[in-house]
Amino acid sequence: MKKQLLWMLCLFSISIMSAQVYFPENEGLKEQNTNYTAFTNATLYITPTKVVKNGTLLIQDGKVIASGKSVTIPKNAITIDLQGKHVYPSFIDPYTDFGVEKPKRGSGGRRSPEYKASRDGFYWNDHIKPESEAISKFEYDKKKADEFRKAGFGVLNTHIMDGIARGTGVLVALNDEEGAGTRIINDKSGQFFSFEKSVESRQSYPTSLMGAMALLRQMYSDAAWYANGASKTKDRSLEALNANKPMVSFFEAGSKDNDIRADKIGDAFNVNYVIVGGGDEYEMLDDIKASNARYIIPINFPDAYDVTNPYAEKYISLADMRDWNQAPMNPKWLSDNNVQFSLTTFELEKPSEFSGKLLKALKYGYDETKALEALTTVPASFLNASDKIGSLEEGRYANFLITSGPIFDKETTLYENWVQGQKNIINTKDQQDIRGNYKISAGGKTYDVKLTGDITKLNSEVTVGDTKYPSKVDYSENWVSLSFTDEKTNEVFRTTGIIPKGDQNFSGKLLLPSGAETEYTATRQADSKEDKKDKDADDAKKIETVPLTFPNVGYGFATKPKQQNMLFKNATVWTSEDAGVLQNTDVLVKNGKIASVGKNLSAGGATVIDATGKHLTAGVIDEHSHIAALSINEAGHNSSAEVTIEDVVDPEDINIYRNLAGGVTSIQILHGSANPIGGRSAIIKLKWGENADKLIYDNSPKFIKFALGENVKQSNWESYGRFPQTRMGVEQMYVNYFNRAKEYDAKKKGGQPFRYDEEMEVLAEILNGERFISCHSYVQSEINMLMKVADRFDFKINTFTHILEGYKVADKMKEHGVGASTFSDWWAYKFEVNDAIPYNAAIMASEGLVVAINSDDGEMSRRLNQEAAKSVKYGGMTEEEAWKMVTINPAKLLHLDERTGSIKEGKDADLVLWTDHPLSVYARAEKTIIEGVTYFDLEKDKQMRDNVTSERNKLVKMMLDEKNGGGKTKEPKGKDKRHFECETIN
Repeated sequence: MKKQLLWMLCLFSISIMSAQVYFPENEGLKEQNTNYTAFTNATLYITPTKVVKNGTLLIQDGKVIASGKSVTIPKNAITIDLQGKHVYPSFIDPYTDFGVEKPKRGSGGRRSPEYKASRDGFYWNDHIKPESEAISKFEYDKKKADEFRKAGFGVLNTHIMDGIARGTGVLVALNDEEGAGTRIINDKSGQFFSFEKSVESRQSYPTSLMGAMALLRQMYSDAAWYANGASKTKDRSLEALNANKPMVSFFEAGSKDNDIRADKIGDAFNVNYVIVGGGDEYEMLDDIKASNARYIIPINFPDAYDVTNPYAEKYISLADMRDWNQAPMNPKWLSDNNVQFSLTTFELEKPSEFSGKLLKALKYGYDETKALEALTTVPASFLNASDKIGSLEEGRYANFLITSGPIFDKETTLYENWVQGQKNIINTKDQQDIRGNYKISAGGKTYDVKLTGDITKLNSEVTVGDTKYPSKVDYSENWVSLSFTDEKTNEVFRTTGIIPKGDQNFSGKLLLPSGAETEYTATRQADSKEDKKDKDADDAKKIETVPLTFPNVGYGFATKPKQQNMLFKNATVWTSEDAGVLQNTDVLVKNGKIASVGKNLSAGGATVIDATGKHLTAGVIDEHSHIAALSINEAGHNSSAEVTIEDVVDPEDINIYRNLAGGVTSIQILHGSANPIGGRSAIIKLKWGENADKLIYDNSPKFIKFALGENVKQSNWESYGRFPQTRMGVEQMYVNYFNRAKEYDAKKKGGQPFRYDEEMEVLAEILNGERFISCHSYVQSEINMLMKVADRFDFKINTFTHILEGYKVADKMKEHGVGASTFSDWWAYKFEVNDAIPYNAAIMASEGLVVAINSDDGEMSRRLNQEAAKSVKYGGMTEEEAWKMVTINPAKLLHLDERTGSIKEGKDADLVLWTDHPLSVYARAEKTIIEGVTYFDLEKDKQMRDNVTSERNKLVKMMLDEKNGGGKTKEPKGKDKRHFECETIN
């Protein structure tokens, strides 16, 4: 009894405190309502895992006072009996732009880029705006709030969806009745980031994903430098970034690969991002799980394609077909792998779509309790607001839903959504559920009426025998109106009636086509066996998803191939070493290495491959490629040394598989030629099915792309605002940048305070002999110029790539110590290559240069064996020397010749078994092996082709069934794969 009195006294004290008002009131009395509201006899979800039957929820002044089984109800409480009803915490969406006007795109043409920031006193890049505050632009939108409430949401986290660093957000309750002083829960709910530039600024940099990543890294480095007081000028952006550091950071990544990219940036700077995913995380579950990051997952599952037209169907990729089939499994698979995530309406056209998408995920096996957590307690924890929202525990805001039954049951009706103690009626609780089958007798006929759909938006079907009558139904506040048309006579029948409380039948007036009025009664029928059968079949319908592959595109592996010990017997072995070509020779592979080369070798348990009549070579190496990357040029500055292709390796590019089919095992993905100083390279092995990190060479040699000629001075871009505009200017730019890098390096080595500059770090690596230059080049004068610049700063150019006038300066190149990577027979495709000749490679090789043949083309790279053969015709090279130009020579240029490029004991087992002479146009790669793993097999490829056809046919049938079953479909649209070249700007 004492405890009860003490509790009542506490409640009274709370009511007194909450009643204290400090605002002047001149429009009425100052007394406030201190009554309580008690919701009793409900199935009460205090949290998703704490459920109370016949529970009570007690609220006052917008807060939960108590919740549970045994709650004492004060005398001054309004009691609402919720017998048979369910009560849940309202949903939370942690990622929206609610109430914030979408930024408008800046003016200006495509050909007039801006290189300087438009703001003074802020960061040097306009796309970094951490000082932005969503609260300053926020305007509460009642109409939109109503849409969210109808979908079950009570709290939204909103921000300015614009820029790479976007500033702070606002956590807002969808409370129409109170002002900002009540509904704004937190006016700095977190800070927000993305890889996307601001639409408001025309500042050119960054033009690529890798540029955005480099900019973020530099931003964080600059923030630390600024925090130490090293800057001589004020930077409001960096001040805001440092001030916001304690806040939770949200990062809109938008795809599985970008999820990992964002997480890497966060790890590098000790920022634990909450990552907004893309819904495709299921394709990289191991990597997503290993990130240990928290995620916000959209459920904008794609609609099926309308594949009734077989010709249009051919435009749809297998990957897109799979996405339709597999994407609804994303929440389940993430949950099953213990990835912590919340859900969001982000990327949906409107909030009303959310329920249908979520029900689909649940149908695909997503656990209901986990789903409720992802909408309540999990986002509340992400927002550091668990003490205010996300549950119905004492002290939380009175944000809750009242439903007719379990919230995720498709037959359940949402009655009310209370926000901060304010009631919002979605559907009246008194409105009865009249869905079912009825018979109406009128005018000498008996009509069968079926009412289906949502209780708030019924669908009707009226039949007499086999004849269906077009009909329309309206049901509101227990009044039902039904009209139907006899199409033979074009006569319209109209009815209206009221639903008696607790009765299964209803009656009213029927207006006949003649104008006469009569009574009618709609008698509820038991659900037919067919209806029950259809419902049971729909509920029990097994969801079939096609299996994931590695990668999850056409020609992906069902299981990742494993390393094997293997013995090639009796092959013609092209060693690319001094041993030359060995006839009838065995090669033993063990643990991913070439273990032995000789005759009559013992297998010792290895798989024996009969190579009689076949040719075994080292894998082809392409020194200059642009496949397997998501971007190639960062064109926003005249130097982009700070970017790296390693950030944007695309392990799902089908050109990896196609290159394997052409015997290619290693490539250097070079930055493009948009600027004199380009970005850093990625040197990869074509390990199809692995993630990006596993493609990149361990302890990879460090390379960077430089460029000369038309592209870097933007001759063909009609752009006149960026230095340099002439070939003379290119030389001066190199000198300037290396002078700056020299000063930077000296300051760093001397222990003086310095601002970390990723661009200068990379250029200093060149000066210190730690990074190698591969330079895009054509004209002899520029080739000479760059060698002289290198001599001036005491370093060497590693490789001139393209080098189509190399035959003119081969002696000078030999003297400098530079290698050459060229085309076999490209010429005259633009003015500066008019002097190119097909004898170029042979002439340079005859001068003692290390010469390679490269592709610079995703198609040509598949036939580099044939490109090498052309130098036998043009220049009379021996077959062995020609073959070295696509194996050991590019390995030497890439400083990988101790690891790959030839068949030699101890080297990586990067091998190709050819059906014919490797320089022949008839030769096909039968097996392509990397480190003892077979990544391409000609026989298995035939089976893969059959599998692709079979899977497409299965998915087409599924999509047709989806359409025939009334599912939403969309028009097939082809997605052309963009093929990157040196000049590609993306």
